[in-house]
Amino acid sequence: MIPKVIIHNSISIDGSLSSFEPNMELHYRIAGMFKPDIHLIGSNTITAGIKLYGTGIPPEAPSDFQKPKRRKTLPAWVVVDSKGKLEGLLHACRRFEQVRDVIVLVSRTTPKRYLCYLDERQYEYHSVGKNSVDLRKALELLAKKYQVKTIVTDTGRILGNLLLDQGLVDEISLLVHPIIVGKKSYGMWSDINKNPEITLMKCERLQGQYVWLVYSVKKKEKRPLH
Repeated sequence: MIPKVIIHNSISIDGSLSSFEPNMELHYRIAGMFKPDIHLIGSNTITAGIKLYGTGIPPEAPSDFQKPKRRKTLPAWVVVDSKGKLEGLLHACRRFEQVRDVIVLVSRTTPKRYLCYLDERQYEYHSVGKNSVDLRKALELLAKKYQVKTIVTDTGRILGNLLLDQGLVDEISLLVHPIIVGKKSYGMWSDINKNPEITLMKCERLQGQYVWLVYSVKKKEKRPLH
């Protein structure tokens, strides 16, 4: 069994993920309503977020080499990073007080230098896949090892599209912002190869002209091999 997976994103009216300023307070308030055990995030989303919202990466402190001691009820961040892109950056994520800790998903081809970096700082990491992270195996591992039941991923287009294409998504939550991006639009579903069957579950108008949409995604049943 794999956990329930919910894609949650803030988008413009024309479906763009970027080139506008999302209401992050409302975005994360809605994400919290799903009561996720973990947030699943791609490495590209983290680097883009640090660049967009950060004021530079602070130097590491001795406390960054130890696991944080926070409430077990807080969700963990699980980061997909088979290429080691977040070397030298992960402590910026770990310092968020509303995150229990950061867990990293890697592959058999992940640079050894990056694995040493993770070991030295007491990050838990798991190798699932050969050249890239096998998402289904990763979800199965999270369910078995951490008893994860609900995952929210508010990552960018790449990871979200992969999850949807592989039939791993149960629900799609969209916070639609009252803005049209136009020519600079970065379409959320541009890399989808399949046409999943979806059903509208919620359409709620929120203060400030925002609209919250939730869709269920029908998963195709696996046929037994003969």
